[in-house]
Amino acid sequence: MAERTAEPKGLADLGGEWIMTLGGGCAILLQLAHPSVGRGVAEHSDFASRPYDRLVGTLTYVTAVACGTADDVRAVHRAVGRAHAPVRGPADGTLGAYTAFDPELQLWVTATLYWTAVRVHERVFGALDAASADRFYREFAAIGTSLQLRADAWPATRPDFARYWDDALSRLTVLPAAREACRRLLRAEHAPLWMRAAMPFARLATVGFLPVELRAPYRLVLTTRNRRRFDRMMRVIAAIYPRLPLSARHIVRDRLLRRLRSGV
Repeated sequence: MAERTAEPKGLADLGGEWIMTLGGGCAILLQLAHPSVGRGVAEHSDFASRPYDRLVGTLTYVTAVACGTADDVRAVHRAVGRAHAPVRGPADGTLGAYTAFDPELQLWVTATLYWTAVRVHERVFGALDAASADRFYREFAAIGTSLQLRADAWPATRPDFARYWDDALSRLTVLPAAREACRRLLRAEHAPLWMRAAMPFARLATVGFLPVELRAPYRLVLTTRNRRRFDRMMRVIAAIYPRLPLSARHIVRDRLLRRLRSGV
């Protein structure tokens, strides 16, 4: 189902697709499974009580970097810098000190967004061709480097990333605070009505995309029945979404950029 064009697909092509948000819950749980990120969220974040605001903030940042102008990138850079400035904590028992500006943490967060984006694209559009996969990977580094991540911190090639990912995944630890954040995230008790109505599908996508190694630590189970439901949901999306007009597929991108440029 992949849409083939003369030029390889890049970050701007995929970053404007609102269907990529289907991997958002998985990316969040991957991030929380890093002990320092999980601790930082537990001590500083209010995403569970303000999920819509957090969703809009994250989407605005990624959309601006992927599809926006230099002014858009500068605007979200300032906003994220202000949000990250107070996120720090001292060493605590077996856990070291942390800060949101730690390049290791920024690399991990960027990696989770890339990994989930690729998985969603594969299920909705099909696998990227080699040239598009390489271009998308190279350009995705901007999601991290638009903050404080050094350009040379992003693994040089996709095989290098695969090795980094496997090693990082093996060292994750889901702390009790991360499990509680997961529970609150998937229940979405403080979310707007429309978000709560969509949560059964979001929960299914989150657990379906989540690496099997992390399901048990989060106390999540993908039953055989739910696996079939997940596969059926993704087949329906893959049959419909790529055939929608670009104006419909880019509606979230366009609204977020208008909102950013209006100063909201």
